[in-house]
This record gives sequence, structure tokens and C-alpha cells, in this order.
Amino acid sequence: MNILLENVNLKSTSGPNHFGQKLVKYLSLRGVQFNKLIPYDKKLTFIQSSGQRKDLDMYLRLDGIYFNSGFDCERMNYNIKASYHSAKGVVFQTNFNKELIFKWFGPHSNYAVINNGADVLSISDFEVSEEIKNKYISFDNIWSCAASWHSFKRLKENVKYFLNFAGDNDCLIVCGNNPDYVIEHPRIFYVGDLSISELMSVYKISKYFIHLAYLDHCPNVVIDARACGCNIICSSAGGTREIAGLGATIVNEPDWDYSFLESPEPPALEFNNITGNSFDSKISMASVAKKYLNFLKED
Repeated sequence: MNILLENVNLKSTSGPNHFGQKLVKYLSLRGVQFNKLIPYDKKLTFIQSSGQRKDLDMYLRLDGIYFNSGFDCERMNYNIKASYHSAKGVVFQTNFNKELIFKWFGPHSNYAVINNGADVLSISDFEVSEEIKNKYISFDNIWSCAASWHSFKRLKENVKYFLNFAGDNDCLIVCGNNPDYVIEHPRIFYVGDLSISELMSVYKISKYFIHLAYLDHCPNVVIDARACGCNIICSSAGGTREIAGLGATIVNEPDWDYSFLESPEPPALEFNNITGNSFDSKISMASVAKKYLNFLKED
């Protein structure tokens, strides 16, 4: 099978594109080609189509959509919805993702729920950067979080959780651009955008990874941090708990009914309402790629 990738930049390290790199690697190991020099069989589109090669059957890997007053939702969802309805098949990343899209766009007759995955083989062989290891060696436990920060990623809540529950000689490493909550603290380090290898080094030295984002779908940072051995701390709202692993720490909050959100800001969290995670999930890209291939071959 030869697949055309649409709306994927394999040179980018953003969440969807980094996943695209891993998917290409593991599908290629199963004999799939991504070769523009020979005829394509099918098209795999991430999020929305630009109309490239309309003659090919399109399979859509759907990410999040816009559902709060911080965005012009009708306009920004327009092409995503059109791509959804014209797709021959749709891959949802979590059951939360599926239920949200079904509520807003209507059911689709051909779909699969396939979680994101981590390149566990590469991670197991990965050596932590000595520079990063030595920088934080004096701390008892290292906590980390990572995102392209905006209000729903809840950086402030991540920091507050750390300050409430961390030991006196623990530190927090905040990775990612545009942090919207910055405080001066001797044990909190804002390190900005990192390369994939630098992120893996941070995850590998971290005991805890905090991702209290509101209504996130299937964050790749959580998948990779879990594969690196981190204990995950996340919100109950959204799809993150579906991929956080058994025993992850869940900060519970009220269920959302998938209706339009009037506020562009997420609700506050109550850190005393905590349970263990009951969701089990596999995170190996080998397993994920097999599921994608089986879905693409069904027709």
C-alpha cells in the first residue's frame, strides 16, 4: 500500500507532526510506502483536508475541534467538519474525542478509536543528556510538564499542584513556548521549546509528569512521558485519562456534556478530589501502526 500524507509536516516537532513521524516509521516497517514517485492507493489526512488529490479515498485522523467562546467556532470548524463528512474513514484518538465529534458533527459510519503511541524501542535505548542530568542532579525528585501553552493547558494549575504536593527538595521543569503563568521560584525552571531529544531527557529524569489540561484529547506529551517511566497526573475531564495508564493520579472534576462553552477560561480544580486511574491502554507505536494498517485495509 502506498499512502499520501496530507496536512503532515514530517520536519516539525509539534504534537500531530511528531506523531506523523512515528507513524511513518512503524507503518514502513510493515511494508507501507509513502512514495510520491509511484501511484498512491489512499490518502491519510491529519485534522482537515486542503483538497489535495480528491480522487483518492481519504482517511481522516481527527484531532480536537473548537468549542468555546475564545474562538470563532463555526468558521474554524467549517473545513474540519467538511473533511469529516467527506472522509471514507475516521480515526479518533480517544473515546472522548469520538463522543465530542459525534455530538458536534454527527455520527460517522466508518471509524476506529486508536490512541496515540510512543516509540518505546527508541525510548528504551535513549541516553539522557549529561548536561540535563547534571543540571538537576541535586534535587530529590523531578517533576515536569510540557505544552504549547494556552489557557486550557492549565499551566497555573500544574504549578499550583506542584507547590502543594512536591517535596521540599523537588523541582519542576516547565517545557514549551508561550508560558502563560510564570513565577519566580528557585525550584521551578522554565526552559522553553526543546528538541525531541531534549524533551526525552527531561522525561527520563522526571518522576512525575503533570498534565492538568482541560478537555484535552490524546496529548502526545503524556504518551511519551509515560513511555519514559513518568507517573502521570492529569484531569478527569477529556481524553487524557484514557492514555495516562493504570494507577495514574486523576484530579476529578465535573463531567462536561459536550455543549458550547461560554467562557474561554477553564474552571478551577479542587486538588483534594483525587483518585487512581482505571483506564488501561497500550502505548507502543508498533501496536498503534498495526491498528492503523488494519483500518486502512478494511475497504
